Amino acid sequence: MPGNEQVGLRMVRGYPLAGWLCGFVPGFGTELLRYARTREAAIMHDNGLWLFTNYAAAKVALANRIPLVVSTRGMLAPWALQYHRLRKQVAWHLYQRRVLVKASLLHVTSEAEAEQIRAKGLVNPIAVIPNPVNTQRSLPPRQRETGNRRVLFLGRLHPVKGLENLLEAWSRLRPMGWELVIAGPDEDGYRARLEAMVTERRLEATTSFRGAVDEGEKWSLYRSADLFVLPSHTENFGMVIAEALSCEVPVIATHGSPWPELVTFRCGWHIQTGVDPLVRALVVALGATDLDRQEMGSRGRQFVQERYSMSRIATEMKSVYEWLLGRVPKPASVRLG
Repeated sequence: MPGNEQVGLRMVRGYPLAGWLCGFVPGFGTELLRYARTREAAIMHDNGLWLFTNYAAAKVALANRIPLVVSTRGMLAPWALQYHRLRKQVAWHLYQRRVLVKASLLHVTSEAEAEQIRAKGLVNPIAVIPNPVNTQRSLPPRQRETGNRRVLFLGRLHPVKGLENLLEAWSRLRPMGWELVIAGPDEDGYRARLEAMVTERRLEATTSFRGAVDEGEKWSLYRSADLFVLPSHTENFGMVIAEALSCEVPVIATHGSPWPELVTFRCGWHIQTGVDPLVRALVVALGATDLDRQEMGSRGRQFVQERYSMSRIATEMKSVYEWLLGRVPKPASVRLG
């Protein structure tokens, strides 16, 4: 969009099944086209894959010769492609591959995600720019809701997050003086499956579910934690890792998340996916002193402030847009071929 004007769009209800199969979304495409023309859109930047809105956005951009940027958001990762595999294979051959091939630029948040795109045979320019974190946020004071130290997971309750591995590891350890808090919205009834695991393993006294939390509750939860764990099978970025670090909480993350810096900057553990690696990492993390974990958290916050500030990421993305419009040389974040 011209100048510094914010982009907005009124959402229009469509028909998901028809749209997923053929891009027919009554009202949405028309509204998007009108908006793009009346505001003289210079670039179309869409997020995600597999949805009818993604197809409609690409259709408007390509038909009107507007450069199309697509943020793939980890949706070409091997684990993600296996989830609802048949549906995605149909979509890939019907429209999704064609849309990506014709995009002017693909945006990813990590080098690992860039490799996944190349593995699918896509040769478009790729911009590797991570998500930003509000590092200017003043931290609420640390508070303990109980006398126990706390391990926190925060995110959607979905099989991709590896929560069954976490509960199995927690069941094996049963650490004295610690509690596990699992917060986030349920998807497709998956929480019931996790709660059944808690009951079967008799973990009710040390494990609790918080459900979806609002913005204020989220930051308070981070500050109540002594350790954050993200045991995912795959993540394109892992925003919760950056948020936890910004709140001075050390992190355990699996190799499914592109965060080797946890080790480089000594602010956490980056481990193989699975129960046994989680057990080993938890033994070390829970056995550390409070001071050790606090020092790790401080290093993590400093790292996030230096690398993931909103101003820095916005500047990187702006330079990519200007390059697409032919105004500046190719930014360092862009990979060709």
